[in-house]
Amino acid sequence: MKKWKFSLLFLICICFLFSFSVIFAQEDVGRIMQDEDQLPEQVRAKVLNISEMEGEKIDSGGYLEIKTQLLEVKILEGIYKGEIIEAQNSLNSFNEAYNITVSEGQDVFLYIDEGQDGSIENAYVVEVVRDKYILYLLIAFILLMLVVGRMKGFKALISLSITCVAVIYVMLPLILKGYNPIIVSVLICTGVIGLTLLLVSGINKKSLSAIIGTVGGVVTAGIIALVMGSVTSLTGLGSEEAQMLQFSPLDIALDFRGLLFSGILIGAMGAVMDVGISIASSVTEVAAVKEDINTKDLIKAGMNVGRDILGTMANTLILAYTSASIPLLLLSMAYNVSFIELINWEIVAGEIIRALSSSMGLVVTVPLTAVAAATLLNKRNIKTDGKLEA
Repeated sequence: MKKWKFSLLFLICICFLFSFSVIFAQEDVGRIMQDEDQLPEQVRAKVLNISEMEGEKIDSGGYLEIKTQLLEVKILEGIYKGEIIEAQNSLNSFNEAYNITVSEGQDVFLYIDEGQDGSIENAYVVEVVRDKYILYLLIAFILLMLVVGRMKGFKALISLSITCVAVIYVMLPLILKGYNPIIVSVLICTGVIGLTLLLVSGINKKSLSAIIGTVGGVVTAGIIALVMGSVTSLTGLGSEEAQMLQFSPLDIALDFRGLLFSGILIGAMGAVMDVGISIASSVTEVAAVKEDINTKDLIKAGMNVGRDILGTMANTLILAYTSASIPLLLLSMAYNVSFIELINWEIVAGEIIRALSSSMGLVVTVPLTAVAAATLLNKRNIKTDGKLEA
């Protein structure tokens, strides 16, 4: 009973500190962002009818045809809710990837231009509504986790929620306020790792050993990436999004190399946690079954499990980073770019360093967790959950 009280008190304290950090991180963030009043109002609307006008043809070394769809739409929210208005949707033949294809009965987002008298002057389609379908998928994911995972699945969902909140409402706002992204990301990752493993596996030696190995692996991945980024002269501006961020309405100078470091830590954290808790659990089971086993044999058992995991986990990280670069790789092949030239592009070199440094952090996690678990669990009478028997 005392252990339950201690666990509950610990989680309450963590939640209190976490809530405080969220409030602190969010304070005055709006001050450095663009004033929302300067942006056109964006509202949801349902497409009732579609008509198409003849487009304008422009000779720019090859004919470019721009068409304008006239849509009859019903506004679904805001001060104009219920009104039926005419909106425009521009289509061009030059880059169809940016065209927004709509159909009758579909929900879209509109930008509305208001006149001096408060009436609607113009309305433009800016995007298709997708959030409700994402919500359906999220609900299906939650139900599947609860049905299959039961209490463990419920704890996993809580830890996932904490991770999302920590990244979106703590780490990113602190970086936007000008705090060092390297320090912020290390602290956030350490806190998320500790809280997640304690929540999922309980407050015990198994969790502690997994935390030691996981934090060590994640920080190792970050350090390797930081050193390699410096040696290879990466600026952190290899992606289009980073370049756009340079011209965002922020009154601070962002450390783009530090942002690269932060992304690597976040990307490696999930896979490294998986490896850490798997090895710690395996060593705990071995120690529980064979109480007279020595530390050396426990470490050996943990290393054997780790070696089996490494192959698939390293593939997971490498393939995850590669999948995001498939269009770029196809583009380089289409234009016969040589392999040497390709890997010297900053955007490609950055992804390679991300993948390899994360994989190296994964490898380092194996011996760290095995040694920590064997040291903590050896010469004790251990239950299968890693707690000491009375």
